[in-house]
Amino acid sequence: MHNTTAMLIELGSVILALGLLGRLAGRVGFSPIPLYLLAGLAFGHGGILPLQASEEFIAAGAEIGVILLLLLLGLEYSASELVTNLKTQYPSGAVDFVLNALPGAAAALILGWGPVAAVALAGVTWISSSGVIAKVLGDLGRLGNRETPVILGILVIEDLAMALYLPILTALLAGVSLAGGTVTLLISLGTVGAVLYVALRHGRLISKAVSSDNAEMLLLVVLGLTLLVAGIAQELQVSAAVGAFLVGIALSGEVAEGASNLLTPLRDLFAAVFFVFFGLSTDPADIPPVLVPALILAVVTALTKIATGWYAARRAGIKTAGRWRAGGTLVARGEFSIVIAGLAVGVEPRVGPLATAYVLILVIVGPLAARWTEPLARRLARRTAGTAAVASSEPGRTDVARTAN
Repeated sequence: MHNTTAMLIELGSVILALGLLGRLAGRVGFSPIPLYLLAGLAFGHGGILPLQASEEFIAAGAEIGVILLLLLLGLEYSASELVTNLKTQYPSGAVDFVLNALPGAAAALILGWGPVAAVALAGVTWISSSGVIAKVLGDLGRLGNRETPVILGILVIEDLAMALYLPILTALLAGVSLAGGTVTLLISLGTVGAVLYVALRHGRLISKAVSSDNAEMLLLVVLGLTLLVAGIAQELQVSAAVGAFLVGIALSGEVAEGASNLLTPLRDLFAAVFFVFFGLSTDPADIPPVLVPALILAVVTALTKIATGWYAARRAGIKTAGRWRAGGTLVARGEFSIVIAGLAVGVEPRVGPLATAYVLILVIVGPLAARWTEPLARRLARRTAGTAAVASSEPGRTDVARTAN
């Protein structure tokens, strides 16, 4: 009874603190993710108020948080939208991977962490935060901008790529042999292909089978189905997160919209618990030694994300201002980076502190980059043009030009 009482007190304190931090972040206009991570650092081992009784419950809640994050992400996209995005945006997706995954892999190798950590850190630096970016687009009133479909296309490709990347990373972290890793990848490819095929051809039937006019029944069926599929996927080493994402893709229409409305509050609660749990597993004393590498990596990959967005918008025929806006919007990293780092800490514990510092930097810089990249680029272009105009009007240059004529 004493342990139960202590757990309730700790859990209530944590959730109340998260609510207050979320309200503070909303007033300031930033994502609450960095505050949740800082709360986890404060409540974790080596923090100010380490938790004792509720840590196991928070760990289970963190697993559910990852599953709900991916489920709600899948509900945002239909199978046809995914296929269309793959056909039109795959060159931009390839550029995104090369420019943003390689710095993370190179950093891990330079630090001497080995090839498995390199694969993990490549994912941390590669994937932008869909949640933060969606909020930024809404806050800035850019949902109707011409560059927004390009930004969403990049995010969709990244999210779909996770269905292949996460099983590969999971197999590497588990020390599976090359043959075993190949089998895992084939299972993942087969599963993704089968779900997309069924969703394209029979999505209405699946949605009809799940549909219910009773909100309670719809919530129970969708949540139960998601947890079941996620567990089976985990057993097959395909990743529970990928299983949840595929369930979201398979549902469409009114069912997807209704399930999204019902599950969003649960997603927000358990996602916050997930970020806290990641902070709990990181000792604050481990962050200062990796702060400089995290800062360097953040600067490099912020620039490479801007280049990615600029290239993708240019391919779509968008003008210069929209290209800069697209690039700046993609800078933020968040939930996926933490998910990947959370998987990797068992093999290379130093990935956790570096990822925490890296995400803290870019989840704060991301909204600023989305707001200021285009105005700064415009100002720089004007200054450059003004310098060129002054140079061309210098007396010596004018006399030379007249002589030449």
